[in-house]
Amino acid sequence: MYGNYLDDAAKIVAEKREENLKFEHARLTAEQKDDLLLKFHPDRIKKQFTELKIGPNKGQQAPIELAEMLQAKPRLEPEKIDLNHIDYESDVLVIGGGGAGTSAAIMASEAGAKVLLVTKLRVGDANTMMAEGGIQAADKPNDSPAQHFLDAFGGGHFDGKPELVYTLVNKAPSVIKWLNDLGVEFDKMPDGTMVTTHGGGTSRKRMHACKDYSGAEIMRTLRDETFNRADKITVVDFTAAIEIIKNDKGEACGAVLMNIETGEIRIAKAKVVIIATGGAGRMHYQGFPTSNHYGATADGLVIAYRAGAKLLYQDSLQYHPTGAAYPTQILGKLVTEKVRSLGAKLINKDGEVYIHPLETRDVNASGIIREVREGRGVHNDVQDAVWLDTPMIEMIHGEGTILKSIPAMYNMFIKYGIDIRKEPILVYPTLHYQNGGVEIDKTCHTNVANLLVAGEASGGVHGTNRLMGNSLLDVVVFGREAGIEAGKMFKKIKLSDKLSLQHVKDFEKERAAAKIKGSAVSPKILPTYHHGNPEFDKEIPGATL
Repeated sequence: MYGNYLDDAAKIVAEKREENLKFEHARLTAEQKDDLLLKFHPDRIKKQFTELKIGPNKGQQAPIELAEMLQAKPRLEPEKIDLNHIDYESDVLVIGGGGAGTSAAIMASEAGAKVLLVTKLRVGDANTMMAEGGIQAADKPNDSPAQHFLDAFGGGHFDGKPELVYTLVNKAPSVIKWLNDLGVEFDKMPDGTMVTTHGGGTSRKRMHACKDYSGAEIMRTLRDETFNRADKITVVDFTAAIEIIKNDKGEACGAVLMNIETGEIRIAKAKVVIIATGGAGRMHYQGFPTSNHYGATADGLVIAYRAGAKLLYQDSLQYHPTGAAYPTQILGKLVTEKVRSLGAKLINKDGEVYIHPLETRDVNASGIIREVREGRGVHNDVQDAVWLDTPMIEMIHGEGTILKSIPAMYNMFIKYGIDIRKEPILVYPTLHYQNGGVEIDKTCHTNVANLLVAGEASGGVHGTNRLMGNSLLDVVVFGREAGIEAGKMFKKIKLSDKLSLQHVKDFEKERAAAKIKGSAVSPKILPTYHHGNPEFDKEIPGATL
């Protein structure tokens, strides 16, 4: 048990469990959803956003924290960078070592390209590894890509780019087969049929999972395949891209790299550049905790923006409704949506089921925030929250279901004496996903020639809200598409000898003209959690206060 004042609060949930198990909360109407989002979703709080003063999206809104990075002083001084000294030369440069980056590298190498993959941490240190619940694909007889399209497009408030959603859902079945053939251990029935379940906002059971560590299993497989191709893919880790390099025609042709351990600068030259740097949870927008990995600091958006690439829906973030809210040690850690798809319901302090557990993520996150703000949350000394009644799962599916289906969730909480088979857990929204990013077309091109973007760093795939299981799908589908496209492009491109950082100089002039002040530099590279010790930054060259 919790062993403190929360025991009494949990007893209220236990007393009403049988009754709540039988109660099915009605789905909200479209009008009710809109009203809830308008009043309580963090993206609707106008004072938390500001107008961009410079760059391709000038005049548009962005989160205050992101705007600061997009408009900050560049980390390098162009005049001090020797672009004639080339350290790495490749056909395709992939920036980022998560699901999108490795998928891109694999497919580009398969096309015969010499690939350089640089990642600021290690291959696999990415949000892909953190994903738990599963990956969507309409590959069952009662489903279709058309139905998947309707779910994904509608779930994204009809803001997604139709051609991107079309590509996402139509490539999904073949991506599942590709991953399975590579060795991903999907959950299967004794006859080999893949197990599929529901996710929030899905009208069919199309969630393919590997228990509740789906992302880790997919990342393990992609990482192994990347290393198996060492003859064609060179990996450089603990190295961040801090600026895109262009040629005299304004085409992307490489990047300035920085070793985050030593601060040394390296120059990478390439015919095609793919940004696959992932998300931005470690920016901690509005002070929210995050489920993201340590390196998720929006680097890709910053370097692409400075190079002239347009952003789309940069003002849209996803707050996963169920982040751990107790104890402190796991604040913000993801409690996978699979817990709710297995039957656990959201309960307020009065023991009431106040919303359907599988409403879309933005709706459920807003619902939790509403309960807390209006006094129906569970007060505790970490983060006021609501209950997620996990013991319901084994009441529905039988003893042993939790250890079989969501062992990672059990292990995360049992370390702190909380047995989710017997006790409910406390949850509150956690900053989970960057809905917006660099605008791309269906083959991952941006408006900057030879610069492709894939995965969470891109914008337009999910509109302004993402459904569970479409992120792992996104990174693999569009990571593959970027790699396939780069594999075609490099054969037609001649490496330029006229490398330039003029766009960085022009950006500095634009900053000066707009009178943007402040000491912030970007990209951020790593988050900092210390206070009042500037000397600390000298030890980690990539860190910023």
